[in-house]
Amino acid sequence: MVDRGVVINLALETIQSPRSAAKKIMSLNLSRDVLWSGLFLVAAINSIIYSFSLLFSDTSMLPALFSNPVLFFVIVTGVLILTIHGFYWTGRAIGGKGEFGDLLALLVWLQALRAVAQLVMFVLMVVSPVLGQLFSLGVGILGLWITVNFITEALHLPSVLHAVGVVVLAAVGIVFGLAILAGLIGLGAMGVPSNV
Repeated sequence: MVDRGVVINLALETIQSPRSAAKKIMSLNLSRDVLWSGLFLVAAINSIIYSFSLLFSDTSMLPALFSNPVLFFVIVTGVLILTIHGFYWTGRAIGGKGEFGDLLALLVWLQALRAVAQLVMFVLMVVSPVLGQLFSLGVGILGLWITVNFITEALHLPSVLHAVGVVVLAAVGIVFGLAILAGLIGLGAMGVPSNV
């Protein structure tokens, strides 16, 4: 049984001191099976929350990809896997020496926190769309800061600036990866007309 107090404290530490929290998470030495299961779980939770948000939105203009929860889950999972590999191999290419499992653990934890943030944002959007948008912006900026610190710690990079480089270079690779993924899935499945 997971101690809720420990989880809350770790979440607060992640916000206040991401590199310190990263060391604690990596010290758990979770198995790959647990980590991959965690990744699929947080992707599913994010997709469920997203699906609920669609109940309060006009989905008539959305491509099929974004109005179908199952397709959305597949894409979210694919993007997460692509992102983790992108960060890891880019980091290794510029001299990082960390373990893939450590990076996977940190990014799964970050996605779990994002799922909680998404739930809060969903509630705020119902109460006040302006508050929801401000909260979303704050979460985005904070998430990026935590991400670069996690990458720095997991890959034993010399500085946060190296991690920023990893994020930028990996983003370019991820865009190409998504273009290939879109080609494999088919533009029609994404709601893009075939004559475009």
